[in-house]
Amino acid sequence: VPQLPNLDWGPAATDIRHIASINGSWELPFGRDHRFASNVGSLADRVVSGWTVSAISNLQSGFPFTPQLGYNPTGSGDTRNPVRPDINPNFHGSLYAGGSTSSRANQFFNPAAFLAPAAGAVGNLRRDTLTGPGFANLDFSLAKSTTIHERLHAQFRAEFFNVLNHTNLMTPNPVVFSTGPQQSTSAATRTQPAVLSPTAGVVTAAATSRQIQFGVKLLF
Repeated sequence: VPQLPNLDWGPAATDIRHIASINGSWELPFGRDHRFASNVGSLADRVVSGWTVSAISNLQSGFPFTPQLGYNPTGSGDTRNPVRPDINPNFHGSLYAGGSTSSRANQFFNPAAFLAPAAGAVGNLRRDTLTGPGFANLDFSLAKSTTIHERLHAQFRAEFFNVLNHTNLMTPNPVVFSTGPQQSTSAATRTQPAVLSPTAGVVTAAATSRQIQFGVKLLF
């Protein structure tokens, strides 16, 4: 809103406050010249040696997002900048849902924290005031290198993406009110009550679940 620039003051859509990435690899100490099974024969050595495990963990807080209205109370017809709701001054509960993942998916934020603005007005909520679900992921891989011949080597890999099959919720539906008072020449339109969106705060998608892939590579 040009007349109220302070309402558009807020975090950037890419403002992730906390992010961490941890990775590591470990060559298992089995086989000749290693701590364990160092006296095995050549055939057994090809089986027990050359194993490496690796893991990558990514942890981050959620993306900011803005609660919105499913209609334009100003009647301007501008669909590029959705109008935001008012802050409910009488709301004193918990803004974000707790409990299990399914409970958080059913209603990630409490829509009672907001009110529909009056007809012809814009809401007083600032942009990107809520933070979406965080992200936690662990990828794991197991690799086996084997010397088949002096000039021929084989590498087997088993890779597990999101190995713990952790559910990472996507951003919830930001529309709080589906209809409400709008600027119009019709008195009935201006006085109609706000209708709470039945999917306000509902999460309908999640990041990729566990995936497993295998591969073999020959080096010569």
